[in-house]
Amino acid sequence: MNAKGKLIIIGGAVDKGNFTDEATLAKGVPNNLNFFETGILRRIINESVHHEESRIEVITTASVIPREVGPQYVKAFEYLRATNVGLLHIEKREQTRDPEVLDRIRKADVVMFTGGDQLRLTSILGGTKLHDIILDKFRHEDFIYAGTSAGAAAASNNMIYQGSSHEALLKGEVKITSGLGLIQHVIIDTHFVQRGRIGRLFQAVVGNPRVLGIGLGEDTGLLITSDSRMEAIGSGLVILVDGRNVMDTNLTQIEMGRPISINNLVVHVMSMYDTYDLKTHTMEIHNSQYHIPLTAPAEADDNVAQMKSEDLE
Repeated sequence: MNAKGKLIIIGGAVDKGNFTDEATLAKGVPNNLNFFETGILRRIINESVHHEESRIEVITTASVIPREVGPQYVKAFEYLRATNVGLLHIEKREQTRDPEVLDRIRKADVVMFTGGDQLRLTSILGGTKLHDIILDKFRHEDFIYAGTSAGAAAASNNMIYQGSSHEALLKGEVKITSGLGLIQHVIIDTHFVQRGRIGRLFQAVVGNPRVLGIGLGEDTGLLITSDSRMEAIGSGLVILVDGRNVMDTNLTQIEMGRPISINNLVVHVMSMYDTYDLKTHTMEIHNSQYHIPLTAPAEADDNVAQMKSEDLE
């Protein structure tokens, strides 16, 4: 059964301005109007069930500086006229049993997980009642799980939690564990383009080619609906690594620390409004150069003739 909820995963460094004080707010907002009106935080609000009236809970568990990070998201949402926003600084597993915390999660229309350390996030929340409530709401309600950086990486069933970029294609350099399990058969990496992490995703995919690798650039994300339809949002690139047609690799024949060879790995690149279907594995480029305007045949012939005539002048 398809999940009723929506998943919005973001590659980190969301361009939300700096809203820690009024002086910075007044200075920063005019330079970020395009982001605010057309960007990721606006899309989260628009996709939520009650829009500006939706209850949004920002959860800072992954961050080591939660009291600096959290208020910036609250201010950014408030600027977009979403004022029903709360902060949850969940730093210990015992807090996930707090009746007040659980009640707030039950009433939330959106939970927004900030960046930080995804292993910290899963080790604190994984297997708790809070985790169960989020999964249940995502499966059965018009609910949004939004996560940036660590919050995005932790959303899938498989999660990369460690691995250097420059040595990523050496066997054993990429460490994978279980995530929060909102989506299956994908593995997500973040800060992807800026930190050169494509090798990490190659190794993650070649170990189990059924899993689609998703590399999210900064201020870039995916809106995932019905467990299958992915739409690119934000200002940058999404890289997809499809290993289903891999023909050969030396992965099982080499020792730890040796370079990995892969034959016939497929890579797709998405930008804003492009879509990809996880069930059919088909991609549609929103602004494709091969899209033909829907015109009547006679009108189309006239247009071609006119173009040829103009070329001769």
